[in-house]
Amino acid sequence: MTELSAALLYALAWLVGHLPAPLRRALAGAVAWLWGRLDARESRVARRNLELAFPAMPAAERAALQRAILRNTARQALDTLQIWTGAPAANLARIRELHGVELFDAALASGRGLIVAAPHHGNWELLNQWLAARTPLAILYRPPESAVGEAFLRRVRADAGERVTQVPAEGAAAVRQLLKRLQAGGVVGILPDQQPKVGEGEFAPFFGLPALTMTLLPRLAARTGAAVLFAWCERIGDGEDYALHLTQAPAAIAGPDPEVAVAALNGAVEAIARRDPAQYQWTYKRYTLRPSGRGEDNPYRAIERRRR
Repeated sequence: MTELSAALLYALAWLVGHLPAPLRRALAGAVAWLWGRLDARESRVARRNLELAFPAMPAAERAALQRAILRNTARQALDTLQIWTGAPAANLARIRELHGVELFDAALASGRGLIVAAPHHGNWELLNQWLAARTPLAILYRPPESAVGEAFLRRVRADAGERVTQVPAEGAAAVRQLLKRLQAGGVVGILPDQQPKVGEGEFAPFFGLPALTMTLLPRLAARTGAAVLFAWCERIGDGEDYALHLTQAPAAIAGPDPEVAVAALNGAVEAIARRDPAQYQWTYKRYTLRPSGRGEDNPYRAIERRRR
């Protein structure tokens, strides 16, 4: 039953993903409008995140940015359906600009392993396909709560075949698998801006506010000596094309002090998000966990109370 449900989900994703590009854009605009009109979860979380990250921004400017974020979020979701169900060659043809590929090639040639830090900016699924076309890699991901969602994810990422190993972010077993890959000179992809569990991170500033940040990536870099690059696929203008960027990570990420390392990690992610804030994933609750002893409440609790 799980596989059948996943197959039905895939069929729906294929239908939406194969709509003509202008129709997909119009549908994304309608979804974004509906989110705003109903003050859906996406709208509420984006608004609260912008209040936290840009407190000095005029209210009208924040509202305009919120609307742009909702449009980009909806468009990103529909683009991802197209990327998941379309031919990889056609997907990769949408990448019209390449920046920093020489850093990637040099890291591969070094043979000391490579960690690709891919923030939630632009289209990370298109980035995954570009990476898989260049080299085998393991990607760390947070499994969906439902078995159907997990089966669907494995189905839509199946085109990469054995070139992509999906590693569930589940404790010591995941760490061992990633370590083994890096120590053999392989490539690992990690989304560095997901809030980890308590005990698996350190607090560091992110847009001026303490955010619990993973220590896994810095620990892997320090223990293996692997190179660390940041990578993202950013939409060019309002069209269908993307620019792929790779940049060198700050050396402090692999340093011995975990607080300094996570601060460098967040600083690099923030710099990418500031390039075009509308393309960053502001619909994610990044600040739910607060530092102990400071008396701070979950900043999203108020918007949930207002909704009820």
